[in-house]
Amino acid sequence: MEQPNLSYITKISKGDKDFEKSFIQVVKEDLLDDIKNYHFYIKENNLKKTKENVHKIKHKMSILGLVKSYEITNDYENNLRENSLENRAYFESMLPIMVNFIKTL
Repeated sequence: MEQPNLSYITKISKGDKDFEKSFIQVVKEDLLDDIKNYHFYIKENNLKKTKENVHKIKHKMSILGLVKSYEITNDYENNLRENSLENRAYFESMLPIMVNFIKTL
């Protein structure tokens, strides 16, 4: 399983620790909200709203260095457009990994 990292954040911050701290805080807050909303909409079978939250989470994956997960999530997002849940299990398996990682920051 792919593991999150801070390489992207470190790269764009160019050593600015205050920027890193602020950026990480925004990612933390947004990610937790996006995941909460994702679970709500998937339970409600609202695939349009589910897709919107998957899209938001996909970008957090990129920020956390999850290249493979980004690609699979992109496929999941496209599948949702077609009313398919293919790749759902992989996507959902990455959510706790991301949450556990950001909670350590």
